Amino acid sequence: MTITPRASRRLSEITRKDNKPKTCLRISVESGGCHGFQYLMSLTSTDKVSREEDTLFEADDGTEAKVVLDEPSLELLKGSKVDYTMELIGSQFKIVDNPLATSSCGCGTSFDIKA
Repeated sequence: MTITPRASRRLSEITRKDNKPKTCLRISVESGGCHGFQYLMSLTSTDKVSREEDTLFEADDGTEAKVVLDEPSLELLKGSKVDYTMELIGSQFKIVDNPLATSSCGCGTSFDIKA
């Protein structure tokens, strides 16, 4: 999982603004959505990361940005990037360049995988 510079900057802004340096972005995948699987994202403390069940990724740009995935989700997101997009309808963290996804919905929260 790669953290883009935009996502890294935004995560760093959030942790500084909220004065919570141990905050990370948790990304998980579960069945659902219009294409079979959906991305779920939430902010959580790194204290809640399980060494046995989770993998923690850190941005390589010198920021404190961190992303955590559970093992089943990691299998579906290997080689993907987490980005931060700002559009007229709102801003959000988004998964891009998922090599296992064959299609995704227009809003980018649901995807289908190669069989």
